[in-house]
Amino acid sequence: MNSQPRAVLSMHDVMPETLSLVEDFLALCSSYTIPPMTLLVVPGCNWRDDQLDRLRELAGLGHELAAHGWLHRVGTPRGLYHRLHSILLSRNAAEHLALDGKGILALMRRSHGWFAEHDLPAPSLYVPPAWALGAVARHSLTSLNFERIEVLRGVLELRTDYLHPLPLVGFEADSAFRAGSLRLWNSSQIGMARISRRTLRIGVHPQDLNLRLGGSLRELLQERWRFIGYGDAL
Repeated sequence: MNSQPRAVLSMHDVMPETLSLVEDFLALCSSYTIPPMTLLVVPGCNWRDDQLDRLRELAGLGHELAAHGWLHRVGTPRGLYHRLHSILLSRNAAEHLALDGKGILALMRRSHGWFAEHDLPAPSLYVPPAWALGAVARHSLTSLNFERIEVLRGVLELRTDYLHPLPLVGFEADSAFRAGSLRLWNSSQIGMARISRRTLRIGVHPQDLNLRLGGSLRELLQERWRFIGYGDAL
């Protein structure tokens, strides 16, 4: 039995304007001999033909393409919870929190359909921006074409309606407060993964290597993890 700790690696916010940073991260992972990872694509951006071609190439190299919202931004937050979430965690990214249940389902269907429209592999995974699924009834999610949805607590498998609790680390530290908070959070989550032998989710953003925890991210990637896909993690 392989006792090596397992991890899934995902790159959030894959957009036309972040594609060069994504490429830099993929090159770093290649130098560490990390296998293909999951790329969270934001469909509603202004994708050029050459950029879509590059997404097809990355999929052909084995990288899983997942759907990540539609625009990944929202205007005025809706309600107190959304305002607090925006200040403390998501800034203006949690677009689900500005919608009701019907609007969330419509956004998710639109996000899934975009891939087929652009000759890209149909995504089995959906990750709401900032992991904030919003006010949508859980039973209604089975009407979607996704197999699983990732939220802050873990990964929801739609076929069984079971939420697999999996530890999560992040590195989007653009302030001293966020850096300190994430160091504490990441330490506890890595410890939980090792003790429980659950798969560790490593969620990164295109600019993370250039932020305050870039060194910590590099160190974590060089540790002896067995990198797997989301389907294998469940």
